[in-house]
Amino acid sequence: MIPFKLFEEVHIGPLTLRNRVVMAPMTRCRAIGHIPTESMITYYQQRAKAGLIITEGTAPTEDGLGYARIPGIYNWEQLINWRKITNAVHDAGGKIFIQLMHCGRIAHPLNMPKNAVIMAPSDIQASGEIWTDQKQLQPFTLPKAMTSADIMTTKRGFLSAAKNAMIARFDGVELHGANGYLLEQFLSPHSNKRTDEYGGSVANRCKFVLEVVAEVAEGIGKEKTGIRLSPFGVASDMPAYPEIEETYAYLSKALHNIGIAYIHLVDHSSMGAPQVPLAMKKMIRKNFGEQLILSGGYDAQSAERDITPALADLIAFGRPFINNPDLVDRFAHGWPLATSIREDLFYTSGEEGYTDYPSFQDALVEA
Repeated sequence: MIPFKLFEEVHIGPLTLRNRVVMAPMTRCRAIGHIPTESMITYYQQRAKAGLIITEGTAPTEDGLGYARIPGIYNWEQLINWRKITNAVHDAGGKIFIQLMHCGRIAHPLNMPKNAVIMAPSDIQASGEIWTDQKQLQPFTLPKAMTSADIMTTKRGFLSAAKNAMIARFDGVELHGANGYLLEQFLSPHSNKRTDEYGGSVANRCKFVLEVVAEVAEGIGKEKTGIRLSPFGVASDMPAYPEIEETYAYLSKALHNIGIAYIHLVDHSSMGAPQVPLAMKKMIRKNFGEQLILSGGYDAQSAERDITPALADLIAFGRPFINNPDLVDRFAHGWPLATSIREDLFYTSGEEGYTDYPSFQDALVEA
């Protein structure tokens, strides 16, 4: 079956996307010294037929770094190298948003500059381990509870990074409010035990997220601002809590009032997390009223099914884009997807398992 709705044009703000296929953000750890590299230019340009590319999580500040070899966009060298990537994607006819990801407590000092501080809403250590190039797997460390001054500084960091993204010629910014990173750490009562205006009630726990969104939207344009959310996601030690539905009902209405371009809603049930109920997806869709991107375990057929006025405008694909750089062409022509994928190379530093997966047509020639 050739998916027809997937290949309709769609608008996000003033942008016209040539199809409804989104390349989901995926951490790949190729940014040596937290600087985007030449191989990243090739990687993104290979996948530029997606209607929209959302980059890997990118630190807005030094304090936002957490993983080994993830990129930032807080200094001039990073900005200039990102501009090479955006130029390559645009030259190939694509559109690209940068995902701003502040890791918060999901971090280790060995992955960060010496002057960086690991911070979170509260001084609660996440369970689990994180990779460091120096000592391999290490436990997460105890974060510093953010002061009022830290909150103000972090908000300014997000805004500065978003403005840097505009200089680097990104088409927009996606704020990472999912997967247990800083923004979601404020949303959850498991990681947010604050007793000030940023903790306690649902409205208070949403306050930091909404302030970051509002300031970025004001700074670069609400039509260039999106956010990723993962209700019921359990990544990075984020267990479920009784107020999940209330939280995302409140948040989606508030995001509508700010008027941002889209919500990117991810369902991690294909990876073992609880499923995001269909009723919640429809509730968020109704409350928000703007473009909704759905992500999580999709193939072409299920994506075609869920592009409906009641549910989604665009569908994001993550893992299939790793070993199918020409995923859009494969969907369009009904070509089979590549089945060989090297998971052991997902987060390594080299070209292997990154830019060396062949397109369908190149694989035929090689055969």
